[in-house]
Amino acid sequence: MSQKTIKHIASSNQSLGTIAVKNPGATAIFRKLKLDFCCGGHQTLESACLEKGLNASKVIEEIHMLDQKDLLPIEPTAPDLIKHILNRYHEEHRKQLPELIRMARRVEAVHRENPQAPKGLAEHLQKMKEELFAHMDKEEKILFPMLKAGRNSMVAQPIDMMRLEHVNHGIQIEKLSNLTSNHQPPKGACNTWQALYVGTARFVDDLIEHIHTENNLLFPQFESHLSQSH
Repeated sequence: MSQKTIKHIASSNQSLGTIAVKNPGATAIFRKLKLDFCCGGHQTLESACLEKGLNASKVIEEIHMLDQKDLLPIEPTAPDLIKHILNRYHEEHRKQLPELIRMARRVEAVHRENPQAPKGLAEHLQKMKEELFAHMDKEEKILFPMLKAGRNSMVAQPIDMMRLEHVNHGIQIEKLSNLTSNHQPPKGACNTWQALYVGTARFVDDLIEHIHTENNLLFPQFESHLSQSH
């Protein structure tokens, strides 16, 4: 299990660059608001918002909302777990990956002469996106409705398939770590490069937790029932 990074509390007197690097997902908010966190990353959020006529407190609130997580009950039922997986992981991955791909393409293009540039990272993230999104669609359209309908012998095969795909996600996580030097940007890396690797590290943490929740909490509730029925 990879170690969770300590939550960083953003504030309006911090620079755009600092907030972008320490808060995965903030880059998408800055892009939407046309706040330049790369070349203009030294500027504080407060002064950047003043120039654009934006409310810095509302921007901070939006950044803090990125880290809101639905907490599970102490002894979660299958419906509790499914709701948590959908809200905490499926929604999150659908936001994370397009932004990571965009940043990876930018870093690869701008720093293509740098020998430490993560060549092939955007392509790998694109592959992970296609496979993970297809995986989540199968869970949402086939497996989760079956599980919600109650325990029955038909769930064994789709659960086995999801477990097999989780193994493949693990292989892709390993390759992602290799492409990003274990999510460690080189000395002197620009804000976008740093934010990219903070984002890939956070994505990996979330995906590992996602797989753990399904493999070790959700699926066994149905697998134990199946073994008892034989």
